[in-house]
Amino acid sequence: MLVGALFIVSGLIKANDALGFSYKLEEYFTVFGTPWMSEYALFLAAFVCILEIILGVAVIFGSRSVLVSWLLLLMIVFFTFLTFYSAYFNKVTDCGCFGDALKLTPWESFTKDVVLLFFVMVIFIDRNRIKLGDLKSDIINSSVALVLIALFSSLVINWNFPIIFSLSMLAGIILIKNFMPSIPNTAILGLSGLLSTYFTYHCLNHLPVKDFRPYAIGKNIVEGMSVPEGAPQDSIVMLFQYKKGDQMFEFTPEQLPEDLDQYEFVDRIDKVVRQGYIPPIKDFKISDGAEGDYTNQYLSHDGYVFMLVAYDLFKSDVDVQPKINAFAEASQKSKIPFFGITSTSPADTDKFRHEHQNMFDYYFCDATTLKTIIRSNPGLVLMKKGTVIDMWHFNDFPAFEDFRKTYPE
Repeated sequence: MLVGALFIVSGLIKANDALGFSYKLEEYFTVFGTPWMSEYALFLAAFVCILEIILGVAVIFGSRSVLVSWLLLLMIVFFTFLTFYSAYFNKVTDCGCFGDALKLTPWESFTKDVVLLFFVMVIFIDRNRIKLGDLKSDIINSSVALVLIALFSSLVINWNFPIIFSLSMLAGIILIKNFMPSIPNTAILGLSGLLSTYFTYHCLNHLPVKDFRPYAIGKNIVEGMSVPEGAPQDSIVMLFQYKKGDQMFEFTPEQLPEDLDQYEFVDRIDKVVRQGYIPPIKDFKISDGAEGDYTNQYLSHDGYVFMLVAYDLFKSDVDVQPKINAFAEASQKSKIPFFGITSTSPADTDKFRHEHQNMFDYYFCDATTLKTIIRSNPGLVLMKKGTVIDMWHFNDFPAFEDFRKTYPE
């Protein structure tokens, strides 16, 4: 029940933001020297999300126990290796196991996978004895799993959607399995696969149902960038690097050896031994690509401001460009600032603007930051005095008159 509940919640969190999970997979592909796999990152991300939910449901009902136990074991062994590699070599600082809902350090992620591996091994060892349950056991097992899902969802990630989704899915499977006893495995695997695929598809083609990022609607970007008074600072120690023979040594000023003249001085460095407070937003900047910084100008503006985010203009959806141009023109006529922001080079940005007749300014920012702001390329963000008021995926790009109905002057 614990394995099933965790796989369902983990799959739902990642399916809620499969695009963000694909960015994390791209990091792993880069680390392992397989950047060519980045082309398939989004497909693999969606596949893993859906598979996790299906396996979580299957293990709760005891469906296809041999196949399911093998898949569970292979998946958890793979992710245990991945998290150990990340922790030991400090390559990827966040595994993305629970998306932005729950940030784990590499060693915390590895420990979580080791514990989960123990329970999966129990299932794997008993795989030939696990059978499909009857109505009574299905209700009991589903109830226990729902309690675990509810505890994790409400107490850890503060998101009740997994409870509602799981309740509907598990109840639907029990009903179908009870009234159509000839196809129990089809009911279990089919309904869980259908619902998880639809949810993943919906979030990919619109925006995440739940936004756990620091740029979510209602968040203030200025506050997200600020460091609270009295917040812990970095603890830094000064080190001297010396070489003796083929060995490298690092000494603090108090540790310098008496026979220092036998060592060859290499460098003096400042090493962070304990990290201080890191604000949720670190690299947000609205720059003109030269010396101009317009961040404060737009974040302190009293009225509405529209920011069109496109981390890569040449990977963005171009079919929405006519809507963008019409919206920008209407916005400017209404004296509402409208600007684009991208990580594309200034020369390529000018080329794109002329090609699509964009009559508004583009500014520049780090690609990772822009990917974090909104899971859409391009995506539209409405701000007021630095607070995110609303945002739209390019599939839901509004007409200006519809915006005015929702947000009158």
